[in-house]
Amino acid sequence: MNIAIGSDHAGFDLKTILVNYLQNNSTYICQDFGTYSPESVDYPDFAHLVADAVATGQYDKGILLCGSANGVAITANKHATIRAALCWQEEIATLARQHNDANILCIPARFVTTETAFKMVDIFLNTPFEGGRHAQRVAKISCYTK
Repeated sequence: MNIAIGSDHAGFDLKTILVNYLQNNSTYICQDFGTYSPESVDYPDFAHLVADAVATGQYDKGILLCGSANGVAITANKHATIRAALCWQEEIATLARQHNDANILCIPARFVTTETAFKMVDIFLNTPFEGGRHAQRVAKISCYTK
């Protein structure tokens, strides 16, 4: 599975840990889209890169981090085929995949432990979409005009 990952400065440290974690697992090919230092940057620059990579099918799923994860989630969700989910607990990550078919996990780096981040990543990358009644709901997410 190909994973795109990115963060702003607030998510840099945890992103670096997650990149190493994913690269040490032979199941994943992980591409780091930046930022590459803890110096202040604008989160949309990296959220758009990851969202584009997932939206175009180059990567199967994405992971984005910033301080609260709100900024990266809002930005990524501007892309029509992206369903970016802000997750702070394992159960939220599970439901994001099972019920919403989320394709980008957004982690609030200032509010989760490394252990929780590892667990959420594992859950997010390995939990299938349930489909069924959820499929019709997910189909209604993209904007449309009447």
